[in-house]
Amino acid sequence: MSQNPSELAGLAALAICESLLLTLKESGALTEAALAGLLDDAARAHENMAAEPVDGIHHMLVAKIIRQIASGSDAVRIPR
Repeated sequence: MSQNPSELAGLAALAICESLLLTLKESGALTEAALAGLLDDAARAHENMAAEPVDGIHHMLVAKIIRQIASGSDAVRIPR
């Protein structure tokens, strides 16, 4: 795994956001449908940016991570 501080900060932020979304859903503050819609909107925004010549591949990879979260996978665990 990379020791790059920016990558580590990104993983920390992702873990916090995933936990926050799960807590909001479990507490009833966010419905399953609202959560699915939120994640779908976020993924679509990045998929739409994937055609951009600059950073397009990064947007597609971000969309893939968001779709993993939406499917119930733990996106923070990086396969080795």
